[in-house]
Amino acid sequence: MLMEILERGTYSHLVIRNVLNKYDYLKQPSKAFIKRVTEGTIERQITIDYVLNSCSKTPVSKMKPLIRNLLRLSVYQLLFMDSVPDSAVCNEAVKLAGKRGFRNLQGFVNGVLRNIARTKTQIAYPDETDPVKCYSVRYSMPEWLVTLFLEERGAEITKQIFEEMQKVHPVVLRYCGPEEKKEDWKQSVAAQQITLRQHPYLSYAYLIEGGESVQSIPGYEEGLFTVQDVSSMLVTEAAGLLGDELLLDVCAAPGGKSLHAAGLLKEGNVISRDLTDSKTALIEENSRRCNCSNIRIETFDALEPDENMIGKADVVYADLPCSGLGILGKKRDIRYRMNPEQMEELVELQQKIMSVIWQYVKPGGTLMYSTCTIHRAENEQMVQWFTQNFPFERQSMKEHLPEDLWDSEENGMLQLLPGIHQTDGFFVAKLRRVEKKE
Repeated sequence: MLMEILERGTYSHLVIRNVLNKYDYLKQPSKAFIKRVTEGTIERQITIDYVLNSCSKTPVSKMKPLIRNLLRLSVYQLLFMDSVPDSAVCNEAVKLAGKRGFRNLQGFVNGVLRNIARTKTQIAYPDETDPVKCYSVRYSMPEWLVTLFLEERGAEITKQIFEEMQKVHPVVLRYCGPEEKKEDWKQSVAAQQITLRQHPYLSYAYLIEGGESVQSIPGYEEGLFTVQDVSSMLVTEAAGLLGDELLLDVCAAPGGKSLHAAGLLKEGNVISRDLTDSKTALIEENSRRCNCSNIRIETFDALEPDENMIGKADVVYADLPCSGLGILGKKRDIRYRMNPEQMEELVELQQKIMSVIWQYVKPGGTLMYSTCTIHRAENEQMVQWFTQNFPFERQSMKEHLPEDLWDSEENGMLQLLPGIHQTDGFFVAKLRRVEKKE
């Protein structure tokens, strides 16, 4: 799996899903072990490579790809897991090297791993006299990304963010069934030995732990819940919907915010769009499961003007393509794929989309801008650019937010930070279209 992800560049969540589906006959503990070791190795790759380079005469970059990734998997288990004895980790790696045609390197694999197992508590890591190098190795983040976070957030908040991103977080569900069924649903979930905890921000958001898959949780087929982080739910909360609006979601897949809004718009309607048929198919699937009848799903490029929508929408959701720096703890390979040039291109793309979609908002209507990043150029600076160039002003959303977040809202903008807030890293801005820009 690591060969496919780290050497060929396939997205980790796709590889993991396909492998687990292929070996569906495995028991749940085995599946969980495979998933954790693979995800953990990706997440800790920079740390692991630092340790390997410290304990091997052959640099990681010079190793055979299969041996390099076999060692990475093994070092992750040696350093970050207690479930397998060190001796078993070393022995299994040596066997695998032989089975894959590298009998001549079995001694090398054995020597490197036993050296690390013996000296792992004495490995010298970079200290905070060089914070960029220190945080890069400690939290397994590329140095350019550490530099960006330090410049924008400072050392203490950067550490809190990175530490939170390394934790394993429970899945978050949004209950969307009838209120009178909620208690029965909670009891049926608990009966399956699945832990369900209400999120402190929203009464209909629940953290879950346990269960083989989301699909196996009671109520899934009936559409009683959907998977959605609280940060995403807050977009619809902050919008302050009245119930009869026409809402256009321009980059909607997989549809969480569209479905949330549709459930509240008892006399309104949602138009939910995304770029490709494969993306809108996800929205269709979730919409059918959750029995949303007031949602129209369309494949549409947000960069293309739609003359038929000009001035028609009471509310527009613009959750735009972004760098994803707020969800590095969930999508672990973003940190290795993203680079400064790509981030500049994303800012340009966001500006192009915003330059088209603003005109869909009625005068007096609302545009909800959001991203799953914590990069200021895509968030606060994007809002500043937008309000300077188009007839919109920031509108306070404090009255619609949980009290715990009031101090974080800044005149229509909310930046959620992992480790500071109990959500993903996420940004929301509420913007009101004015009659004309002075």
